[in-house]
Amino acid sequence: MAKAPAAIKNKALKALARLLRENVDALQIDNAKDLERARAAGLAEPMVDRLKLSPKVLETCAEGCEQLAAMPDIIGEILGMKQQPSGIRVGQMRVPIGVFGMIYESRPNVTIEAASLSIKSGNACILRGGSEAIDSNKALAKLVQQALAEAGLPQDAVQLVQTTDREAVGQLIAMPQFVDVIIPRGGKGLIERISRDAKVPVIKHLDGNCHTYVDDPCDIAMAVKVADNAKTNKYSPCNASEGLLVARGAAAEFLPRIGAVYAAKGVEMRGCPESLAILAAVPAAKLVPATEQDWSEEYLAPIISVKIVAGVDEAIAHINHYSSHHTDAILTTNHVHAQRFLREVDSASVMVNASTRFADGFEYGLGAEIGISTDKFHARGPVGIEGLTSLKYVVLGEGEVRG
Repeated sequence: MAKAPAAIKNKALKALARLLRENVDALQIDNAKDLERARAAGLAEPMVDRLKLSPKVLETCAEGCEQLAAMPDIIGEILGMKQQPSGIRVGQMRVPIGVFGMIYESRPNVTIEAASLSIKSGNACILRGGSEAIDSNKALAKLVQQALAEAGLPQDAVQLVQTTDREAVGQLIAMPQFVDVIIPRGGKGLIERISRDAKVPVIKHLDGNCHTYVDDPCDIAMAVKVADNAKTNKYSPCNASEGLLVARGAAAEFLPRIGAVYAAKGVEMRGCPESLAILAAVPAAKLVPATEQDWSEEYLAPIISVKIVAGVDEAIAHINHYSSHHTDAILTTNHVHAQRFLREVDSASVMVNASTRFADGFEYGLGAEIGISTDKFHARGPVGIEGLTSLKYVVLGEGEVRG
């Protein structure tokens, strides 16, 4: 895989996009088995939603493959070549990491995202999806291997662990001789377990407690639109906003408007006393006093914490203390506040006047993502092709020797 020419890797990606589109109906039959099992097991509806392979989800996967195929191949590129006083030239070459293990829950589309990024970046990967999506994952992995074979690449470059036995995870994360990095993608329990037990380096994020901060001054109509989308576009992803911070100067105008939107959509608001006093006037609003735990909570449900803050200083302090350092946004018309928020909020993605739901490899133009990293070394934020590569030093000489 590491030595495969760009044209061959792109051929495999285009074949995978075509196969996904040709097999929409067949894939939905396999997916229906997983959905039926999940509902029978009493899985909550937001979790069932994560399992769905709708035609729209499959089309996004296919587009992601095509987007990756259209991107330049960065493997083998040499960066920063500089002449040294000794005469040698020193630079760095981008190379694949090697073999990565991907352990994930729920979303079967991750099978395609991981496989397509693995192909483009010249890596091999071992995929271990959750037991709740086993039929969907097997069907998708079969298409990946078909696409690899069509392009003349080894089918085993992407492998799916066929067993749902949890022992397999314990073995995969303890094999540094075979696996170069582990990428867990799922609930906090899974990621904590892997971080604790792995003998292989891990790229991870534990949870997505994302915030939207409504500043004073701001465009109130825009703030309502963005705060609505950040929470209600989809409740289950890790980039949905779980906390809403509102500057005191904007609260009286903003909160009744967003409160009405959330009330209409059945979103429960867990507020500080000051925000609840304003929201109490909203008809049919589901209001609950917030506890200290609410400021740190990732709900993945139609619930949002609401807090009034003095201004940008308190908002930044609150986010840096309580957030999971995933994605946080400021809605403002003040350029200085926006710049301070970008510089001072210690998160993997920081946004100005945009929904946190954009924190995604596909939306960032990475073609797809392998996950979102809140680590500070190697890869941070949505992990695309570059995050699956490493740099090695290359030295070019003409017979120089060290004195």
